[in-house]
Amino acid sequence: MSAPIVPKATLHGVPIHAMLVPFPIVCFVAALLTDIAYANSANIQWTNFSQWLLAFGTLFAGIAAVFGMIDFFFGTRGRDRPTIGWIHMIANLVLFVVALFNNFVHARDGWTSVVPTGLTLSIITVLLLLVSGHLGGRLAYQHVATGDRR
Repeated sequence: MSAPIVPKATLHGVPIHAMLVPFPIVCFVAALLTDIAYANSANIQWTNFSQWLLAFGTLFAGIAAVFGMIDFFFGTRGRDRPTIGWIHMIANLVLFVVALFNNFVHARDGWTSVVPTGLTLSIITVLLLLVSGHLGGRLAYQHVATGDRR
């Protein structure tokens, strides 16, 4: 049994990473919804919404990643780093790369900016969010309560 991770980057005791994570989550899920709306309506305004949501989601994901890595590498946790923490970090890095690539795909003009590649990448992004969010939740809540960090 290893010590729980005590975040290094906090604001009044709340991890900054945890405060920033909801922004990319909302932006990436909303981008998927606007991509679906565009695929069903062909109204170009939906692609504009998707582009802005992806841009802000990627920006906030990058900022949250910096604070998450500070907590992971410099936070107090005993001698070992939990396996679930590594998987969570790698999943977030993959998610960031997919979202960034999706941002570039959405920068194209017209129908091809969303259908089929942009929509597919948005679906992949949200699926990665689900996996990463589950792992992050286990890392932050379940393991801290039980003291089990693996």
